[in-house]
Amino acid sequence: MNRRDFLAGLSASGYVLAVRADGGSPDAPPPPIDAVKPAFDRIAPNGDKPGAVAHEPHMTLVKLSCDVFVAGGGLAGVCAAISAARNGAKVVLVQDRSRLGGNSSSEVKMHVVGANTHKGRPGWREGGLIEEIRLDDAANNPQRSFEFWDMLLYDKVVSEPNITLLLDTALYSAETKSGKITRVMARSDKTEHLYEVVAKIYLDCTGDSRLGLEAGAEMRHGREARADHRESLAPESPDKETLGSSILFTATKHDKPMPFVAPKWARKVTAEQLRMRKINAWEYGYWWIEWGGQLNTISDNERIRFELLSIVLGIWDHIKNSGEHPTSANWAMDWMGMVPGKRESRRLIGDHILTQYDLIGLNDDPFDAVAMGGWPMDDHPPGGFDRPDLPPAVQIKTAEVYNIPLRSLYSKNVDNLMMAGRNISASHVAFTSTRVMATCAVIGQAAGTAAALCTRYAISPRDLVRDNTRREELQQTLLRDDQSIKGRKNEDPLDLARKAKVVASSQRDDSPASKVINGVTRSIWKQETNLWAAEMTGKPPSIELSWEKPQTLSQVQLTFDTGFHRELTLTKQDAINKGIIRAPQPETVRDYVISCRQATDGPWAEIARVKGNHQRVNRLHFKPITAQAVRVEVLATNGDPLARIFEVRCYA
Repeated sequence: MNRRDFLAGLSASGYVLAVRADGGSPDAPPPPIDAVKPAFDRIAPNGDKPGAVAHEPHMTLVKLSCDVFVAGGGLAGVCAAISAARNGAKVVLVQDRSRLGGNSSSEVKMHVVGANTHKGRPGWREGGLIEEIRLDDAANNPQRSFEFWDMLLYDKVVSEPNITLLLDTALYSAETKSGKITRVMARSDKTEHLYEVVAKIYLDCTGDSRLGLEAGAEMRHGREARADHRESLAPESPDKETLGSSILFTATKHDKPMPFVAPKWARKVTAEQLRMRKINAWEYGYWWIEWGGQLNTISDNERIRFELLSIVLGIWDHIKNSGEHPTSANWAMDWMGMVPGKRESRRLIGDHILTQYDLIGLNDDPFDAVAMGGWPMDDHPPGGFDRPDLPPAVQIKTAEVYNIPLRSLYSKNVDNLMMAGRNISASHVAFTSTRVMATCAVIGQAAGTAAALCTRYAISPRDLVRDNTRREELQQTLLRDDQSIKGRKNEDPLDLARKAKVVASSQRDDSPASKVINGVTRSIWKQETNLWAAEMTGKPPSIELSWEKPQTLSQVQLTFDTGFHRELTLTKQDAINKGIIRAPQPETVRDYVISCRQATDGPWAEIARVKGNHQRVNRLHFKPITAQAVRVEVLATNGDPLARIFEVRCYA
């Protein structure tokens, strides 16, 4: 068969290519545009009348059913919902505010950090959904707008046809029977709806463990005693104290002096109170404006808000009017948060409590590892700003990144309850590392994927851990979705590329073509590169996979380099933004062509041409074809002189 006949055959068979340059579902092309529009008639059906619930005569009851119910729309909840949906589960996501993102949203404006800040071992930036989101933000939001970050998260969620999103909706009760949740209730006073939701798996991503509280799940609040887990960093005696909350602000420089008059209730801040707290920039607030850990960060939230606002205004008054910072004269505050960025409250208890010894590597690597952390153990004095005699934080770095087990992501005593985010099963000491948002995001992806598998096979999360076959399927599914799990690599039996012969038109000595099927999709400083790299000079470089016998293919998945050695986050702080590229990452392949041929000496036929890519994972779906070889030809990068590909996968 010549090239013309081969292409004619593709045309006759109704050949269709669908490219997911955002990761997307591994088993399906992107949905048609009409399938993306939310089903508003489902969440606010016409004709329903209030009064179905006797004690709420003005509220309309709406009954919903799904596979996975997610409470909480921070990064953990967003990633849990998307990962569950992309893996085939029907999802209902409720968020008690009008914006997604939690502490990363425009209501708080905290930049997302995680294992990528493990300075001793560059290259551990998280993959998966949080990387997909970060890359979209960097490419499409060079102006560093948190409102556009909010919209990006909203777009990600509403673009998944398997997700029903309920904003401004708060969970308020759960019914259980025989150790399982049977239904939950949520309410939206803005729309006057009550929602009764029945699901198979329920996921608590509320941070405050509100779903677990209503379901009667075992939980902890505060700091354990040193003897409880033999943790050297724990206090000698247990207490109910936690990390406090923070309120941030932003400021802008003007072309004339800008006055500021503080309200009477603002704190009077002195230089002595700031001797351990640096005022080193004006454009972005200070995380150390923290208060309330000595109280209850849930029930005392209103008092905490007031005190934080009084401290913020007092610090700005000190900056502007004390005479100690004359360069602030032309600066004016243009935004101040009204939602305290909460760090800690309740933690749910699972089959495994993550401790200091898990993080520092003195316990065995968990057999059920599903996510990765790497932020230091970062403890703060509960009194926060009211303890000027103490440093605002004490950070103890771990020697390596660490894995988080699935056993810490489901409830010990409620069979179908899972959790993701800062409320996972961890001691206070371990929590001080796992609480940061990039880690919460990858935990959310792990929990959402596990929940989808539980509903697919009608098993509980505990059953999933105990079933070797299903547990390994979960880990391989996560890796296929670019989740970062330390020490695990692609061993997917469905990946036909693993059995292929790989050659390239050219390659660097330390980055041969064979690396694209070694199962590892990141390079760590001073270790193996784990990718194919070739010079972008002369004829476009290409890499080819071939088999002894023709294979049936309908999907090719590519993983590109997106500069994991760099930090990548949205921040208003100029000092942090200096090393961040607010654009497509230069190492990433931008334009490429995929071709295939049916026989060893047959003609090459182009099956895909992609332009303008900035994502790390690209999935290309097409109707099944028979091919003995597949070739990827790199036409352009986003600026780097090398073509770089970490992995090529092929599926029937």
